[in-house]
Amino acid sequence: MTLVFDGIAFRYGRQAPLFTGLTLTVDAPATVLLGPNGAGKSTLIALAASQLAPAAGTVGFRGARPDRRGQAAYRKRVAWIPQHITPVPGLTVREQVAYAGWLKGMGRRAAWEASAGAIERVGLGELADRKSHQVSGGQLRRMGIAGALAHRSELILMDEPTAGLDPQQRQVFRRLVAELSREVQVLVSTHQTDDLADLYQQVVVLDGGTVRFQGSPPEFHALAPAATADGRERAEAAYAVLVGQEV
Repeated sequence: MTLVFDGIAFRYGRQAPLFTGLTLTVDAPATVLLGPNGAGKSTLIALAASQLAPAAGTVGFRGARPDRRGQAAYRKRVAWIPQHITPVPGLTVREQVAYAGWLKGMGRRAAWEASAGAIERVGLGELADRKSHQVSGGQLRRMGIAGALAHRSELILMDEPTAGLDPQQRQVFRRLVAELSREVQVLVSTHQTDDLADLYQQVVVLDGGTVRFQGSPPEFHALAPAATADGRERAEAAYAVLVGQEV
């Protein structure tokens, strides 16, 4: 399963271009997109989700493209979980998960039936009948993942999914991503080096709209200076990339 950005150009309004000819292939089961705030991570995720359209270049996943003819099929394969998930007023957790499936083209009954298994997989079975606005931030994000599972997406895009979560919630999320990556492709953006858990097979560092590094976690950790203290390898490797010592 491969997500490809080919020659992407994009800018917001009259602002300076954010991407100018960006090319990137994401083919690992679980990839972390790392970079500081403002690096372009959320924009790249939104382009991959077809929520934004590039001014030039193409986005493709397994040969499908989100153009006028192929957008519906593309969106069935690709799920986008933004940093801030908005509960739908009046809907329970299960209803909102089923609604996500319906929005992707599933029939109402099929979406409802699929929602039961999806919320169980993300550990929200006991909250199925709770109003979606009454769950925590971490539970909201798991609900978003359940919506992606309900319509059997093949690629799940997550934008800063651990922001604002406490350590226990972060651990629950990491276990869930590890399980998901055995079945679907996962791309997670973050600015926190603590999120570079062992569950990822690929690290991409983005800064200023440019890919500064792409490789395996061991290759990334090797960029840290030799005298780096234990536990600081990820942060020091990121610093080395961002200040230009390695590209």
